[in-house]
Amino acid sequence: MNITTGKVPKAQKVVLYGVEGIGKSTFASQFPYPLFIDTEDSTLHMDVKRFDKPTSWTILLQQVDYVKANKPCQTLVIDTIDWAEEICKRHLMAANNWSAIDSEGYGKKFVALAKEMGNLLNKLSDVVDVGVNVVITAHAMLRKKEEPDEMGAYDRYELKLEKKTAPLVKEWADAVIFANYKTTVITDSKTNSKKATGGQRMMYTTHRPAWDAKNRWGLQDELPFDYNQIAEAIIEVTPTLTVETTETPKVEQTESKISENQTEEQTFGPERETISVSSVIPKGLADLMATEKVTNEEIMQVIYQGGFMPADTPLENVPGELWNYFIANWDKALGLLNTQIRQF
Repeated sequence: MNITTGKVPKAQKVVLYGVEGIGKSTFASQFPYPLFIDTEDSTLHMDVKRFDKPTSWTILLQQVDYVKANKPCQTLVIDTIDWAEEICKRHLMAANNWSAIDSEGYGKKFVALAKEMGNLLNKLSDVVDVGVNVVITAHAMLRKKEEPDEMGAYDRYELKLEKKTAPLVKEWADAVIFANYKTTVITDSKTNSKKATGGQRMMYTTHRPAWDAKNRWGLQDELPFDYNQIAEAIIEVTPTLTVETTETPKVEQTESKISENQTEEQTFGPERETISVSSVIPKGLADLMATEKVTNEEIMQVIYQGGFMPADTPLENVPGELWNYFIANWDKALGLLNTQIRQF
């Protein structure tokens, strides 16, 4: 049995949520050597490293796995988790032929959603285990809180996530920081009228009835919303990590319009050779094909040999529902390709 004493440096799991436009992405960009998985194009105005915007749940999970395997940064930022949850919902809807997550049979569907989001959090924990900080940003929403005692009902800020997902994210984190504008109400002594002033950006680090927050760094309950306020605490609790600088993820570029008869080049990661994928194929599937170097001809062979459509069906005639099915069931499509097509 080995017994140790003293503090043990460890990469941190941070959830940063707040009201719209307060500067969550900018704050996250000040963590050590960040790399963004930008699910909503919130960093396009910022000079930061980012993966290509994930066009499917599978791509998002692959990006997390890439960080674990290659450690190209000291901080991985998921910006934002609520948009990532929407990608997860679309994945489950396509995989199970659901019209929506919140329709009939919602209990079973939300359990499935929580399971998938839990899988993402497990992967992010693996990233932390190799010494990379993980910062998750999220939007805040007001939700009515009902209390059985004399407090009654009141509004409180929560993560903008489904009810089964939000507790998983909060429990996963070492720190949950809530950002909001602090408003002071001044009462005119003569007219008894009230006027709101101020609007200073603040962050809150401990739980209150009006919001969720926590930290293990000994921070003050309320601080100016400035990364310098927590920088020293981050340095004290995290180990030094050497960033691999020989490989960097491809930075997302603005897409140009492409006619239906043209093809566009799809790439994933620094070592992937370029694969030309028809622009008829949805980008979500095109990204997956580029990742595994699947050609247009090979995906059509999957369609033919899988019995999805008659042989010699033109690529342009494949319905959108079938493309979406392949996005949601990419592992099955790859299995068919590698066992029955590529071996010949």
